[in-house]
Amino acid sequence: MRPPSMLLAALLVFASCGGGLPQSSTSDSTAPPSGTITVFAASSLTDAFRRVGDQLTSRYPGAHISFNFGSSSTLATQIVNGAPADVFASADDVNMRKVTAAGLVDGSATVFATNRLQIAVAPGNPKGIASLADLARRDLVVVLAAPSVPAGTYALEALDKAGVTLVPASQELDVRAVLNKVALGEADAGIVYVTDVMSAARRVTGVDIPEGQQVVARYPVATLRDSRNQRLSSLFVRFLLGPDGQRVLDSLGFARP
Repeated sequence: MRPPSMLLAALLVFASCGGGLPQSSTSDSTAPPSGTITVFAASSLTDAFRRVGDQLTSRYPGAHISFNFGSSSTLATQIVNGAPADVFASADDVNMRKVTAAGLVDGSATVFATNRLQIAVAPGNPKGIASLADLARRDLVVVLAAPSVPAGTYALEALDKAGVTLVPASQELDVRAVLNKVALGEADAGIVYVTDVMSAARRVTGVDIPEGQQVVARYPVATLRDSRNQRLSSLFVRFLLGPDGQRVLDSLGFARP
């Protein structure tokens, strides 16, 4: 008969080699994604990201995605000041760089879409607005996004290319606010994105801006370092960059980078 000390040593060796109770064959890495993430995204991404979120959560019922839409500059400031967020999608590189410089991006940001500008006017264009130059007419009420937000910066760049100077009736907090003022008849025109005009359907008409006066908006996305659910955050970004996410963006008027 073996001494008790030898039996104890044998049991320890057996356990260290994986003996004892059988282990589950399903690990956390192979289980379906679950939990909740909060995505901070530029207001012009509202329709696209809601569709992407719906597709992901229908595929993974245990996953929940909430959104905080607003101007990229406001969202970047909130993140830098400690707002809990898992993913950030900006309508420009400038505000993504602010978050990156604060050391809050996990890895690096990736551009996933581009956008272009368009003049939003009332349905049927009753004021006969045909160009950026027309926006300087005294009989028009024109609204722009504030210069501190991407849509406002892009609008000023386009006006500068066209050699147009104007004083807007108001400067809105984000591009959707500009769109809504035109759609509600509170303004005759506003400079927005092509995708905004598409999303408004028949509530506004779009007037094209020629290539020489255009400004292309770039949209970077990144998971954030302090995400509470890195797995689901990474899945959201991968889906956005993949064929399914790109199809959603294409259908809503965004262009591929």
